Amino acid sequence: MDKTISSTAEAVAKIPDGAVVMIGGFGGAGAPIELIHALIDQGAKDLTVINNNAGNGRIGIAAMIDAGMVAKMICSFPRSSNPRAFNEKYLAGEIELDLVPQGTLAERIRAAGAGIPAFYTPTAFGTELAKGKIVAEFDGKSYVQERWLKADFALIKAELADRHGNLTYNKTARNFSPLMCAAAQTTIVQASKIVEPGAIDPEHVVTPGLFVDHIVHIPDPQQEEMLIRAETVYP
Repeated sequence: MDKTISSTAEAVAKIPDGAVVMIGGFGGAGAPIELIHALIDQGAKDLTVINNNAGNGRIGIAAMIDAGMVAKMICSFPRSSNPRAFNEKYLAGEIELDLVPQGTLAERIRAAGAGIPAFYTPTAFGTELAKGKIVAEFDGKSYVQERWLKADFALIKAELADRHGNLTYNKTARNFSPLMCAAAQTTIVQASKIVEPGAIDPEHVVTPGLFVDHIVHIPDPQQEEMLIRAETVYP
């Protein structure tokens, strides 16, 4: 099944108001800038966004927040190198934050992809982050119950894809992306190169096409850090 589509606008066209959207990336590494900006152009509102951070500068996720599209951020680092957009909205009471330790965030996403509704971790026990959560004792140690984290859509940046949706990533751009592909109901991918089925060695496939719904070709993707250094503002 050929999963390629013609444009980023077509890729994000069906993301509705109120959707839960996972966005791959660790800072700029693996951030699908073109898909994010296409979503800004599309204009969906009241989104819950799941990412490692809450955006930087005036592009990407920060530009989504500036546009008033994000009702809630679920992330580990809401304050990164230039968190102006999130800071302003949060202090004004215009955006909600669910702060999740980074390892717990990754495991909650992984659990959803594996069909595991909850798990226990010692992380956050005895802190504000554990308030209201179930705590159990195993072998004399206290653990906090964490729930899986699912999404309606995932926006992902891949290095190489075939038309069936099998993916590879560019080094650390891999980060959260394979987990998010499995945890989302619909996965939308921008790929720097698209090849025919069979052209990727099966031993090199990181995300199987089973977890991918749409692929758009972005041969020369923008890099978040370069846009920030250039003081780019989107739109």
